[in-house]
Amino acid sequence: MKNIEDQENLAGKIALLRLDLNVPLKNKDILDETRIDKIIPVINFLLNRKTKILVISHVGRPKGKKNNDLSLKPICLNIEKKIKKKIKLITSNLYEITKDKLFTQEEEVIFLENIRFYREEEINDSKFAKQIASLGDFYVNDAFSCSHRDHASVSKITKFLPSFAGLQLQSEINALKKITSDIESPITCIIGGSKISTKIGLIKNLTNKLDNLVFVGGMANNILNFKGFKVGKSIKEDHCNNIIDDIFMNAEKNRCKIYYPEDVRVGKNFDSHSEIKSLKDISKEDIILDIGPKTVEKIKKIIENSRTVFWNGPAGYFENENFENGSLQICKIIENNTKNNSLYSVVGGGDTIAVINKTGSLNNFNFVSTAGGAFLEYLEGKELPGIKALN
Repeated sequence: MKNIEDQENLAGKIALLRLDLNVPLKNKDILDETRIDKIIPVINFLLNRKTKILVISHVGRPKGKKNNDLSLKPICLNIEKKIKKKIKLITSNLYEITKDKLFTQEEEVIFLENIRFYREEEINDSKFAKQIASLGDFYVNDAFSCSHRDHASVSKITKFLPSFAGLQLQSEINALKKITSDIESPITCIIGGSKISTKIGLIKNLTNKLDNLVFVGGMANNILNFKGFKVGKSIKEDHCNNIIDDIFMNAEKNRCKIYYPEDVRVGKNFDSHSEIKSLKDISKEDIILDIGPKTVEKIKKIIENSRTVFWNGPAGYFENENFENGSLQICKIIENNTKNNSLYSVVGGGDTIAVINKTGSLNNFNFVSTAGGAFLEYLEGKELPGIKALN
């Protein structure tokens, strides 16, 4: 894979820069700027090389139709302030745009409007990819979080012009290699989320590398139910006992220890105050919404005895401050041990980052991945179309 950092003679050329700017929007206000902040370095890198930049990105799932609520305009305005340069947003039909009329002499950064306004993007249409490619001199993929998508601006476009990995994409891969190949034991994975079936490939792939696998969040409810504990009205997945049995057998075969909550915080609904309960005291009306203090202390000891920690998924319903303690404590424990260089930490997933942003500690981990699906698929050992296209 060729990296843009290693390339020379970029001055005066047009870079087609694929970014993932799929940030949460509410009434066109940006709720979380993490993904934007992560891509500023590659923009500055290209500007410093006197390159003109045509940005390709998307927001949401407009399903091939124009949707003003999913315009990239608010993101353009946000990036303008960060790089202190005017950005033009092209809203005209992409098929009517030509390379020679893209930039005025003064313009350095231009955005194409949401690329998913075109149905050809998601069906990976070759003619569409060729039209986009005709607008630049070379292509840079700095959207690792989109690289599991076989879309025109992610994979097909590389057939039509020189293509390179961006700064963020390369740093994502380097960090993920750290927990898949260049890994230091003991290794702990703390995994949350509600559906165990969606992460079964990841879990199976990691159990032969892990020393400890810690289940938290909604996923832990499935384990508790499997082990014969009552979980009341808690979120859990049906028909997954065979999956869990398979995980335990695989873990035992690979000498990977599995941990799950010893105590929990429950409520009667998602707006409740929290009540700490042991597993044997959970009633039919209870909803498990966080891990309890004994479990936090257990996880603390596991982390402190680890050299590598991978965290994906909060410990509970952190949106309610009564149930945020488990997630915040895990965050703090990993952060403290990272800062004193006793472990290498990789955290990933949107909800996990939302927890970290509550503490303002985003820069205190070795690597924070903004990718969701691509992050998990890479760890499962799957080949990502966007990465394959660059190789």
